[in-house]
Amino acid sequence: MEQLKKLRQAHHISQQKLADEFHISQQSIWKYENDISEPDINMLIQFSNYFNVSVDYLIGNSEVPTKADLIAEKQLSPDETTLIKSFRSLSTKMQALTLGLLNEITNNPSDT
Repeated sequence: MEQLKKLRQAHHISQQKLADEFHISQQSIWKYENDISEPDINMLIQFSNYFNVSVDYLIGNSEVPTKADLIAEKQLSPDETTLIKSFRSLSTKMQALTLGLLNEITNNPSDT
């Protein structure tokens, strides 16, 4: 499960911390990441929910991490896709501020 390792590293989470989150051993995470053993379907679902990715992405059947990314890739312009990805990378506080600004702009278009 190469994607599990990539996701874990991208989120700066150690094998031990991830193992603790799911009440399993660090050795289990190591085995999953090195294709020595495979998690059961319930664990796959838990991992996919934790990292907000599809199970298909997690097991390597898709290069698109989430359903929302798939929709964005197929239906949105490149600028719209960039905006969504940028928004998702913001902290919760910055997302709220950004939404407030957008609401202000769209409700008062003559001020811009």
